Amino acid sequence: MTTAFLFAGQGSQIVGMAKDFYDHCPSSKELMDNLHCDYDIKKLCFKGPQETLNDTAYAQSSIVAASLMILEGLKSKGIKPDVCAGLSLGEYSALCCAGSMDAQTAINIVRQRGILMSNALPQNTTGMRAVLGLDASKILEVCKEVNEKGLVLEVANYNCPGQIVVTGQIEALEMATPMLLEKGARRVLPLSVSGAFHSSLLTPASNQLEEVLKTSSLSLPSIPVYHNVDGKVHEYETIEDLIKILKQQICQSVYFEQTIQNMIKDGVDTFVEIGPGKTLTGFVRKIDRKVNVFTINTMEDVERMLQTWNK
Repeated sequence: MTTAFLFAGQGSQIVGMAKDFYDHCPSSKELMDNLHCDYDIKKLCFKGPQETLNDTAYAQSSIVAASLMILEGLKSKGIKPDVCAGLSLGEYSALCCAGSMDAQTAINIVRQRGILMSNALPQNTTGMRAVLGLDASKILEVCKEVNEKGLVLEVANYNCPGQIVVTGQIEALEMATPMLLEKGARRVLPLSVSGAFHSSLLTPASNQLEEVLKTSSLSLPSIPVYHNVDGKVHEYETIEDLIKILKQQICQSVYFEQTIQNMIKDGVDTFVEIGPGKTLTGFVRKIDRKVNVFTINTMEDVERMLQTWNK
């Protein structure tokens, strides 16, 4: 059995996330109690309000804190991954899992990342939409047509077969929606995000993030981490190589489907989703129904997983 840990990204946040681990796993409680942030991260994770939790500036650090508590719960039972990855923000939890940074460093970075992304673009001028049931080639054709009119429309996420997210200016998204439907998209759904994440519009924010990363204590991963920018494991020569990848990540497409395909090609047969919700589990099942998939939201989920492993 070759196991991958997959860490949830922004949008998965919910009041009470990972509270069960805090209550029932001593190492999870210790981790949360020792995290320092410029807001009460424990209170926000466990008690909300949801409106604040949905704010990009707070959501990112809160999700990573919850994900790392869940990771501690798995580690407490001796469950460790062979490889790991994360969806966008989740890549930081994956790097933490792989030993590239400690929990406090991860929280410090993603708190700044969240603030930078939240402040990067004027409110209500940009956004993202999920395109369901349309091939990537046709979506890219629409992006090209819209771009030729002087607007920004790009692919943000290749999530799984039949689900691709586009990102850009509101005007570009409004223009593209009927074009995508005409080409055969089943639905085009607006996402509840504050801006055009994973687009070239975030290039200034990526430059600012680079400065944050340069002053952070980072190490090279001890196990393979598949990166969002191309769905592959990279051979780093220096920490600067890793920083470059993370800088690129917030202003380029997320190749999650390709990540899972590459993992399977490399022999991964078991996927464990870590973080609130079960979005990534759904993506993996649409990519390949033959692999084993576990969603971990409570310590009871960990116990059920152990029973399956021990059969």
